[in-house]
Amino acid sequence: MKSLLEAGVHFGHQKKYWNPKMQKYIFTHRNGVHIIDLQQSIGMIEDAANFLSQVAFEGKKILMVGTKKQAQDVIVNEAERSSSMYISNRWLGGTLTNFQTIKKRIAHLISLENQRDNGDFEVLTKRESLKIDEKIEKLNRNLAGIKDMEEMPGAIFIIDVAKEEIAVTESIKVGIPIVALVDSDSNPELVDYPMPGNDDAIRSIRLITSRMADAIIEGRTRRESSDNDFTQSIDSPERMVTYSTSTAEELEQEAQDAVSEPELPINTSEAANEIETQEINETENK
Repeated sequence: MKSLLEAGVHFGHQKKYWNPKMQKYIFTHRNGVHIIDLQQSIGMIEDAANFLSQVAFEGKKILMVGTKKQAQDVIVNEAERSSSMYISNRWLGGTLTNFQTIKKRIAHLISLENQRDNGDFEVLTKRESLKIDEKIEKLNRNLAGIKDMEEMPGAIFIIDVAKEEIAVTESIKVGIPIVALVDSDSNPELVDYPMPGNDDAIRSIRLITSRMADAIIEGRTRRESSDNDFTQSIDSPERMVTYSTSTAEELEQEAQDAVSEPELPINTSEAANEIETQEINETENK
């Protein structure tokens, strides 16, 4: 709760810009600005993280989208850290609904880069070579983060569903689950896993995106560990024999040892009270 407050996740938009469908996620308002209920946000953030972790565990790729200025660098950094795909400059219409055309553009970009790297353009004039470099740069601005997208992503993570309306529409049309940071001016009903929160402040965007990236990494790590365990069980008959010859008493003791202490509920009352006194500094320009 404290980290969410410090990042300003609870600050929504001015009341006049709100979407009524966000009503149930609004805690109160201060100086004409909606304050988002972080008690609900916490649970929904974890639900979203668990979902993305499972998608990664299943071996599927996640596409991270954030083209607004505040989100661009965060999206690129966290997507690269979690080995996810990303779009940070501009969503090209048909990225999902006309995927075959996008694949042709990607193939063209890769072909140009390979020819350049192999020195095929050295025979061209300086002007011709410069034009090709500019073309490669332009294609990379929109396609660099999805060069490896050979098939549809298993899920899409979006910053600001209002701005990324086309991405949301295409995802719904092709049936890709949507995880998104949803501010008070947006429609949460368009999203499978909405996370009510500030989608304008860089600190808020970074905190939520980082949490999603951590979840993706965790899911992929579990998958790799599971694959390794399976391989070892096949390659190590001694290990299998040892397990199969365990006595009933030993197995029962192992089961008892595996039971962990129940986690205590987090006391968030003190942090929740901070909402009443938090100064609204970042919202004047929203």
